Amino acid sequence: MAIAIDLSGQTAWVTGGASGIGAGVVQTLVAAGARVVSLDRSHVPSADDGSVIRVPLDVRDSASVDATAASLIERGFAPDILVNNAGIARDAVVWKLSDADWSDVLDVNLGGTFRMTRACAPSMRRRRSGTIVNIASINAIRGKFGQSNYAASKGAVVSFTKAVARELAREGVRVNAIAPGFIETPLTAALPADVLAQANREVLLGRIGRPADIGNAVLFLASPLASHITGQVLVVDGGQLI
Repeated sequence: MAIAIDLSGQTAWVTGGASGIGAGVVQTLVAAGARVVSLDRSHVPSADDGSVIRVPLDVRDSASVDATAASLIERGFAPDILVNNAGIARDAVVWKLSDADWSDVLDVNLGGTFRMTRACAPSMRRRRSGTIVNIASINAIRGKFGQSNYAASKGAVVSFTKAVARELAREGVRVNAIAPGFIETPLTAALPADVLAQANREVLLGRIGRPADIGNAVLFLASPLASHITGQVLVVDGGQLI
């Protein structure tokens, strides 16, 4: 018997929701009935259209994160679900990696996850419910040539996930991570042909992932079907990591 996941009445916040994986997560959660707040620095302010509220936000800016979170909660959009997806890459081998490219990647990928979690945790703790899903990467587990900054940031997201899962469990808040493999996005589409070919060869299931694949994993972890799961990392990569 098929089990439909219904998130009607729940509010989800998704960072980096304007494109790629984030847009796929937004679409999936909306289809499941959630009211979604998409937070992205490329957004312009928009009115509530009933399912998606698009809010401009740079997750590197602590003051803006805190003010935006407070405003949304005051307007009745307190998060039941937080998806920390915003991320960037600045690839280079370590001996050519600049301080700026190291710092920027850590500040968005790890710092943004921290700032958003810190901003949402008090509301979730007060209501004694909520779920947080952090988007990591299989490169957090295996490393990747030319991505020491990215791999370090996503590895830290995994450790952060486990620590915060311990901190929030007693208030009934679950915290998990997803480690995507190679996913079809505008960013990956611009990679050299040999890189794309290598990624395809690595995936045992014969195709690279789509944003909807990650959206479905988020949907599961955010749903009551995962009510006894916290502090875990779900790899969604078509067998690429094996």
